[in-house]
Amino acid sequence: MEARDKQVLRSLRLELGAEVLVEGLVLQYLYQEGVLTENHLQEIKAQATGLRKTMLLLDILPSRGPKAFDAFLDSLQEFPWVREKLEKAREEAITELPAEARKLRPKGSVTGQASQLSWRF
Repeated sequence: MEARDKQVLRSLRLELGAEVLVEGLVLQYLYQEGVLTENHLQEIKAQATGLRKTMLLLDILPSRGPKAFDAFLDSLQEFPWVREKLEKAREEAITELPAEARKLRPKGSVTGQASQLSWRF
């Protein structure tokens, strides 16, 4: 899963937990698509509350490969408002990413020094 998608899940964690996303077809769809294993399903279903089940799902998803976030979005057919919120947060993360990348550039990087060069002949 891409870093921006992990950040989206982290930033909306409490809101997603309140939705109890593990009821219905979400888990079965993620299992069908190979995002979750049989062990994951058993572990999630063993949790005592819907909140704990959803939180465990959110803990598992980031480690399930590059297609996990998109499969999760696809699984939310019963929760269109949640899908829209995630897609919006993802779009916002994409537009903020270039600004964040500039902040992370090392001070001594080549691109940072290029404007400071003075040519002497």
